[in-house]
Amino acid sequence: MMNRKRPLSDERINSMPEAALAEMLFGALNEHEVTLARVSRLLHDDVSQVLSAAGLQLDALRMDFDESAPGVGERVIEIQSMLEQAIDRLRGISNELNPAVAERAGLHFALEQLTGKAREAFAGSIRLHFDSSVRVPPAQAKAFYKIAEYAMAAALERSGCSLIDVQFKQAHGRLVLEIADNGEFVGDDAKTKTFGMLLIEYHAAKSDFQLSAGGSPADGNILRISCPAAARASG
Repeated sequence: MMNRKRPLSDERINSMPEAALAEMLFGALNEHEVTLARVSRLLHDDVSQVLSAAGLQLDALRMDFDESAPGVGERVIEIQSMLEQAIDRLRGISNELNPAVAERAGLHFALEQLTGKAREAFAGSIRLHFDSSVRVPPAQAKAFYKIAEYAMAAALERSGCSLIDVQFKQAHGRLVLEIADNGEFVGDDAKTKTFGMLLIEYHAAKSDFQLSAGGSPADGNILRISCPAAARASG
């Protein structure tokens, strides 16, 4: 007989140590990200290229029949415009799905994508302040982005939240990401941590980042993550 794994019950999950639970979640999410990366590559490398090739073929068709079939040129241009819109949309979806977007395109672009997507379903205000002069190595960019993703999701779900402030800067030789919201204050005395917070702590510890969570009932919540900035090469 096959030995099938039984799903973990709520009781078993609640009894697991935080580190073990975070590692289990991290493993499951890694498998999920592998699938997302595969779909992202399919959309970007295969589907988009096929549509681009179709656009080029239409251009050749227009040049061949433009004189002998009046109106073909205008129709081809209309179809090419539709194809370009489809390609742009596919690229956007590919960037959203790609778990390595911060490594590939940079942390600034990744955070702009993250906050832009969040604004679509959020009635309040989301502000992003990013010091574009700061250089962020790819590995650190990935960790900052994952933490920002979980922190943003948590802020969006908090009762009374109408403002989320995301700030990335360099201060005192450290790269600093701060995410503040004016939602219901969580505090440090919560009896149980959310999965999101467990994963934030796991990513921070894995990347050797400093992590602090604070705020007040009057002001809301603030999450601060930092790591040493890379030394600039002397010219």
